[in-house]
Amino acid sequence: MNKFEDKELRWGVLGVGDVCEKKSAPAMQKVKGSKLVAVMRRNGDKAADYAKRHGVPKWYDDADKLINDPEVNAIYIATPPNAHLELAQKAAAAGKPVYVEKPMARTYKECLQMIEACENAQVPLFVAYYRRTLPNFLKVKSLVDEGAIGVPRYVGITINQPRHPDVKQDPKDNWRIHPDVAGGGYFYDLGSHQLDFLDFLFGPIEEVNGQALNQAGDYPAEDIVLGNFKFKNGVLGTGSWCFTTGESSKKDEIKIIGSAGEISFPCFWGTNITLRRDGEVEQVFEFEMPEHIQYYLIKSIVDELLGKQDICPSTGKSAARTNWVMEEMISNFKNQKHT
Repeated sequence: MNKFEDKELRWGVLGVGDVCEKKSAPAMQKVKGSKLVAVMRRNGDKAADYAKRHGVPKWYDDADKLINDPEVNAIYIATPPNAHLELAQKAAAAGKPVYVEKPMARTYKECLQMIEACENAQVPLFVAYYRRTLPNFLKVKSLVDEGAIGVPRYVGITINQPRHPDVKQDPKDNWRIHPDVAGGGYFYDLGSHQLDFLDFLFGPIEEVNGQALNQAGDYPAEDIVLGNFKFKNGVLGTGSWCFTTGESSKKDEIKIIGSAGEISFPCFWGTNITLRRDGEVEQVFEFEMPEHIQYYLIKSIVDELLGKQDICPSTGKSAARTNWVMEEMISNFKNQKHT
């Protein structure tokens, strides 16, 4: 990769929608050595409004103009996934580091094309899997690495979620449930975080199979996924994702079973970690989150590019692996849709 020569990151953001209100872009104003200098939306009025409310000096309604703004030296792509590939290619061609929202793209093939574009341009590619930097998830990793539950045997993911409010209102306006825009449904939106964290915890998954269906018929994407997978290190995994359950079945849990205990924790609805070890009293750990949930990940990007010791743990290559796993897990559903 080309060495980043500037002494500060001057971010330009493509697609300042909901994720940029609190989760991500405001952190770019608070990390040392970083500032947000330009934002873009196709709707110029909305771009101007965001810039005014967040104290951003420039706004655009044209992605090319922001990418080629000489003051901007790093690009954050916060659009829906269907635009990630094209915008990443353009940002890479302009010689600017790329930070892209998750899921990385609609397909594994698009992920590989993004990686290729950035490698050819010798610019780094980062992906917004910020759980790799949050204190509760780092605690899980430290417990596993320290052998708190002995040798890990298997991990189980369960997410049962009632119909999302956006589905009940107007599915047409919800890009997350249209595979041509998002790649899949809520499984791609939420399951990607869980599977990416497990990649961070145990390393790459090398075998995967699954079944996916649309049971409720509310929208085009899959609404239930069951999967089994095997990590290269021999740990096994299973997952169930259902987005049309009743409130009484609502559940968000990842449980890691080891030879001498278990760790359980939510991925979305809480920050507590429960540790149970043979012959010991149960321990519960609680954590506070940063005001802007992507703060620590963005800080790691800034520090890496400015030559400090931190290295961003979420790259295009690691994120592409998660896309591959999801694609394999719902391949039966995708094949049915095309026959």
